[in-house]
Amino acid sequence: MRRILLLFAACFTLIGSAFAQQTVTGTVTGDDGLGIPGVTVLQKGTTNGTTTDVEGFYSLDVPTDAVLVFSFVGMTTVEEALNGRTTINVALAESRIGLDEVVVTALGIQREKKTLTYASQQVDGEELMKAKGTNFMDAMNGKAAGLEIKKSSSGAGGSTRVVLRGFKSLGGSSEPLYVIDGVPMMNIKRGQPGMWGGSDQGDGLSQLNPDDIESINVLKGLNASILYGSQGANGVVLITTKKGQEGKATVTLNSTTTFESVLIWPELQFNYGAVAGAKESWSDTPGGTNYSEEQMKSFFQTGNNLTNGVTISGGNKRTTAYFSYLNTTSRGIIPNNKYQKNNVTLKQSTKLLNDKLVLSSNVMLSTENVKNRNTAGYYLNPLTGLYNFPRERDWADYSTNYKYFDESRNMYLQNVYVVDHHISNPYWLINMEPTEESNQRMFATATADYHFTNELSLTVRGTYDYVDWGRTRKDAAGSNVTNVSANGRYAFANSTDRKIYTDALLKYDNTFGKVSLLGYVGASYSKKKWAGMGADNSTNDLLYPNIFSTQNYAPNTVIGQWGGTTILQSVYGNATIGYDDMIYLDVSGRNDWSSTLIGTENGPSYFYPSVGMVALLSNMFTLPDFISFMKVRASSAKAAKEVPWNAIRSDHSIAGSQGGINRQTRQPWTDLRPELITSNEIGAELRFLRGRVGFDFTYYYNNSKDQFLNVALPPEEKGLYTNKNINVGEIVNKGYEITLNAIPVQNNVIGWKTAFNFHTNDNEIIELDPENPGRIINMGSSEGYQTFLRKGGSYGDLYGYMFLRDEQGRIMIDETNGRPLKTQNRYDVNDWSVGYMGNLQPDFTLGWNNSIQVNRFSIGALVTGKFGGKVVSQTESMLDGWGVSKRSGEARDRGYVEINGVQGGNPVTQIDPFLYYAEGGGTGGRNGILEPYVYDRTNIRLSQLSITYDFDLSGSSVLKAASISLVGQNLFIFYKKAPFDPELAMSTNNYAQSLDNFNTPATRTYGFNLKVTF
Repeated sequence: MRRILLLFAACFTLIGSAFAQQTVTGTVTGDDGLGIPGVTVLQKGTTNGTTTDVEGFYSLDVPTDAVLVFSFVGMTTVEEALNGRTTINVALAESRIGLDEVVVTALGIQREKKTLTYASQQVDGEELMKAKGTNFMDAMNGKAAGLEIKKSSSGAGGSTRVVLRGFKSLGGSSEPLYVIDGVPMMNIKRGQPGMWGGSDQGDGLSQLNPDDIESINVLKGLNASILYGSQGANGVVLITTKKGQEGKATVTLNSTTTFESVLIWPELQFNYGAVAGAKESWSDTPGGTNYSEEQMKSFFQTGNNLTNGVTISGGNKRTTAYFSYLNTTSRGIIPNNKYQKNNVTLKQSTKLLNDKLVLSSNVMLSTENVKNRNTAGYYLNPLTGLYNFPRERDWADYSTNYKYFDESRNMYLQNVYVVDHHISNPYWLINMEPTEESNQRMFATATADYHFTNELSLTVRGTYDYVDWGRTRKDAAGSNVTNVSANGRYAFANSTDRKIYTDALLKYDNTFGKVSLLGYVGASYSKKKWAGMGADNSTNDLLYPNIFSTQNYAPNTVIGQWGGTTILQSVYGNATIGYDDMIYLDVSGRNDWSSTLIGTENGPSYFYPSVGMVALLSNMFTLPDFISFMKVRASSAKAAKEVPWNAIRSDHSIAGSQGGINRQTRQPWTDLRPELITSNEIGAELRFLRGRVGFDFTYYYNNSKDQFLNVALPPEEKGLYTNKNINVGEIVNKGYEITLNAIPVQNNVIGWKTAFNFHTNDNEIIELDPENPGRIINMGSSEGYQTFLRKGGSYGDLYGYMFLRDEQGRIMIDETNGRPLKTQNRYDVNDWSVGYMGNLQPDFTLGWNNSIQVNRFSIGALVTGKFGGKVVSQTESMLDGWGVSKRSGEARDRGYVEINGVQGGNPVTQIDPFLYYAEGGGTGGRNGILEPYVYDRTNIRLSQLSITYDFDLSGSSVLKAASISLVGQNLFIFYKKAPFDPELAMSTNNYAQSLDNFNTPATRTYGFNLKVTF
């Protein structure tokens, strides 16, 4: 870091090195001969520039050999070399906005955006990384309509949950396919925390270098991703990486330092202690406490994240190369949480045979090392002991002396005030129960492009994707006996994942009079192979204390092995036929042969088509002058979703230190059909006022049928097997996406670009099991909290214990113990209103992105909002149950909790705080009444903010660009109802996406970035 800062300082001292300068003046006019205000006049290859005044006049000091670039939204861009001139007048012609833009689509194919029959949305790399986060997908939140992103609470290197246009599968994944430069990548998610504890173990996206990203294009529907077949059934996120540029080598140094602090603290009381040494703080007498809010907060630290990177790009007309290196080092807000990542990328491209043959390669390497990922859940989580600590006890004793020497065992043991399955000394956990993870990845691609003619070309690619992952857990003797044996706990897991992908794509592009034809035919081969081994003695004793080795396992310790192989072979084709640049017809088809379907009655082959049409109304009709571009589109597609590995056969698994085998109890599934998804969408794209205003609209209707469901076998069918898989279920997602782009202000003083992204999705479960209409599918539960699927419901429906109420809606009070009564069950199949708390998904989402340029200052600000939906906090329930919440303290100050209740037919307006909140019959605790702890998910926040200053380097012979930025993420929440961050998930799995169970507190990050190019 010090060397890089010194290099920055040295670079800045070179700013005074000047070329020979001259002043160039002129006027920029339009087709009508009038001056155009606000035209950007830029010295090519630098940030030296100006804008024209209200008359279209400009003046700029530049070197004598400079090239000027004149650009204005809605107009053609013009370049002019000085060639000794001091006056350059330029006339800009109106461009056909929306008709010439080229975007990257499926398989890395570049297409004119005007011909696309489906919705896609592209975000460039500079926009993506304005706020400099550690996981680039977090930065996509709010920047693409229809893209729902949920971030885990595990800190740096944690996973994200990404869903496009709603959840589509009953029990499988609804996440999109991720593609790097046209090639699918593995995005492997490891373990996730739950009620019993644990941590998020990251995903493949966190391993990438965000500085390598040129752009991200989101293909939202099946219509857009049909060429990826079953792999792209949930949509596709296309990642295009940077490549070498022709010309003199360009070196860019990029350094970011950010700090992380708690944004939302839990609201606790510190005025009431425990009674008679109890673990809960339910005294009615205030005062006498020895634990303060300052002591609680002092457990946390200010986190930091340092990223230092370099990129080198250059080449000649024949060969170009690109190199990058990035080092990321993070320290979380919980002590001893550390994350380190190193990325190396090397890309090369060479032209041969008179430029007919282009050979290119790309190698991306990464290593990750993580210590003590943040945990969630009740167990082995430092926050349970931190928040619930009895207020009258001396916290200083436990924090400074988290261990003591036990002479009887001749070792250090945990200093904890109570033996309870929830509670551990926080400092013991972070020092004596470490976890470590390592991840090594290689993503390598070789490509050959051969152009037979100007119209016909062939692309052949080969890719090797390799991931080596390992994790260890070492819990010292003396840890919580609920999870750790008396001699300690040693858990390990190692796995390797490999994927080989090859494809060939033949392209034909030609025009026949008014008819244009763009066609592709191709084939691909994909083979995935994985293997792993792991063990965990848990509460079974190690032979000797604190020796963390498999050789110290007891003989009966289970050692598990896993592995598998899948192969997918495919052929596909696409044709786009246009007439007179007015109408385009797009037809695609793909056939897959999947190894996971071998042995079924229907065989391993399945085919699916797509068809779409575009009409460019602005080319067909004479529209009002204020309409620059108008397009309508419609498309329909079908796809068979990839079948999970081992769904057909009933392979046994290896487990046991002495060759034991776990017998498979699932019946072979010989009549399996792939899950079928049908997608239909219509849309319109309009541009107004020479492109200064843009409007995109999409309506989609997606239907998913023949989903996979595991059911128990009836007694008469049982034998060797106890369960089987069946094809049932139908889910519909329908919704709207609206994107509005505008340039409200552009003149010689200020430029402002703004964009709104709106999305709403309606999810409905049409059918689960026709033979069993009352069937429900449990998607996950956590005691009082449960989500499941049922016919007529929606994905994310939440059920739980509610107050038992009379016909007037009053809370019923137990006549025996005076405590509020709850419903007998969390749900009732005969009355779905019982226990129903709402749905976890938002009603609609909104992103508002802004970019403001004022002279050399630029400001980027992103405001995001989620409106409607529900979230649940088991943290708040536990805090109430243990008497440590601020609510419970304020109730004791008053002497009562105000309610609208009834007891024995008599109205009740006040109830004792202990009777209302305390665990074991009140609302609080682990199995209390969930209803008070379900909150509105609505929240509006400032998600990203950046303020950048670009230095004037017009006089430098060395530096091409230099900037300094102030950056921040999640800085302010303008509005929320939940007492925690509703967008921070305990985990990114199916059921816990909106659950708070002693999650690490939400944080804000802020810092600065230095970037120099020479």
